[in-house]
Amino acid sequence: MLIASSSYATIIRPLQVLVLLGIVLFFARVLNVATREMRPVKENEGRRGRRRSLALSFMEPEAQAGERIEVSNPVVLGRGAPSDIILDDTFLSTQHARFSVDEGDLFIEDMGSRNGSYVNAEPVIHRTQLLKGDVIQIGNVILEVVR
Repeated sequence: MLIASSSYATIIRPLQVLVLLGIVLFFARVLNVATREMRPVKENEGRRGRRRSLALSFMEPEAQAGERIEVSNPVVLGRGAPSDIILDDTFLSTQHARFSVDEGDLFIEDMGSRNGSYVNAEPVIHRTQLLKGDVIQIGNVILEVVR
């Protein structure tokens, strides 16, 4: 009997210590991950946390289909010389619509055009935020918001 109990202690005691150590390490890891996830995100944490900015892609006219307009500064689209992007479309006003970025969000505003600007077939009355997938119609020009 004495031999059996000492054999038991030599085998079971180290196993108990290993299981207890595994449990402690597991909870330490869970606590580490939980505290890391609860930290506030820093503004300048690099590109990993940033999303790509939105852009505009021509759907029509067909000659420009697929071309992209990257908007970092305000961009005015229209038919005349003061516009940044000039398109040959008689339904466009000289300065038809302005696209701008504010804190990473893309916006459109109609500049008092005669034929109006539309986002998803709804008229643009005030400055309107654009989301990925929105379809914009300005005269005969159709643009899609893309990343």
